[in-house]
Amino acid sequence: MKIYPFDPKYDHSMSPNAYYETNHQHGHITHNRHMKNSHAYAPRSSPRAFNVNSFGAKANGNDDSEAFMKAWEAACSSKGTVYIVVPENRDYTLKPVKFSGPCKSSLIVFKIFGKIKAWENPSDYKERRFWIVFHTVDNLRVEGGGRIDGNGKIWWPKSCKINPELAVTFVECNNLMVRNIRLENAQQMHMRIQECENVKALNLMVTSPGDSPNTDGIHVTGTRNILIQNSIIRTGDDCISIVSGSENVKATGITCGPGHGISIGSLGAGNSGAYVSNVVVSKSTLIGTTNGVRIKTWQGGHGMAKNIIFQDILMKNVTNPIIINQDYCDRAESCPEQKSAVQVSNVLYKNIHGTSSRPEAVKFACSKSMPCQGITMQNVELVDIITKRDVSKASCSNVKLDTRGRVSPLCTDHS
Repeated sequence: MKIYPFDPKYDHSMSPNAYYETNHQHGHITHNRHMKNSHAYAPRSSPRAFNVNSFGAKANGNDDSEAFMKAWEAACSSKGTVYIVVPENRDYTLKPVKFSGPCKSSLIVFKIFGKIKAWENPSDYKERRFWIVFHTVDNLRVEGGGRIDGNGKIWWPKSCKINPELAVTFVECNNLMVRNIRLENAQQMHMRIQECENVKALNLMVTSPGDSPNTDGIHVTGTRNILIQNSIIRTGDDCISIVSGSENVKATGITCGPGHGISIGSLGAGNSGAYVSNVVVSKSTLIGTTNGVRIKTWQGGHGMAKNIIFQDILMKNVTNPIIINQDYCDRAESCPEQKSAVQVSNVLYKNIHGTSSRPEAVKFACSKSMPCQGITMQNVELVDIITKRDVSKASCSNVKLDTRGRVSPLCTDHS
């Protein structure tokens, strides 16, 4: 039986029959009620459950932010393991909210069974950069099989670069797990993981239209020890983006597309320093994306991107299956050429197969002043999507390259 990442039936971390619940309004205890529809608290002998309905959430199209905040404050101030419950079959509407720690609880489990949707009027957003934020909350789990809808259609026609609104952001949250959740229609990035440590993002479904601007799926910045696993990501930008300060990052079992592929970077914008190391992307499939596996850096930056493995990857009709671009520029006007650059080194491409939608399937456009070092291609075979024959061209400049096994297309002009 195939288990879909967003199917709540397979989220067994909380057995409803294992809990009692106390009716918040009437003061009596009911046995064996389903936790998804519970209305109050569990006794001290069991983990306590705080249902957002008990704090005034109506799920009627009006703003439920205050009720969610009250539920959070009650859970955060309680000791032991606590649950915040968002009941199923209901759509809750939130303005920007910030769930802050540190908390007294040893573990907070945010159970989203229903749907959380962003407030529709942009003028009511006092803070234009964030919608849902978890800040300095250790030992947090967000799960349940429900949906988080950023209502991006009200933002996409506007300038996301000027007034970006991120859907779900985790800042300085250690020992974090996000699993079995559907994130959709983000205002900009669907999920940003910032300055966290020991993170697992598992069994996620992330979706926005392929033409929605800047809707990265999962954005990792300044984070250590993170696993992204068994997730389907379909967006208008990078499925996964890994930027400066991140190390020990593993992404495996990812299905990506549409979108811009899986990217390290961009790095070094505005002549800044950037450091990314120990990244593994494996056992993944990219379908119809504008890039496959990509490393992108700006001219003028400094630092390093090193110890990177792309392994066991299938490309299906991908425009740039393998690319290192060290003159990245996303501006309308061209960016000035500069001598300094982020050093890209020790990158392995192994067991990568599939089809390219353009003749140039491999492009290494490395810096003249800081050539790419230690680039290895092993058992790589990319063919034309139409003819299913070997792609004729690989463009390789300023790269120290080693090949092992069968490699096609093969660089002939690298230095």
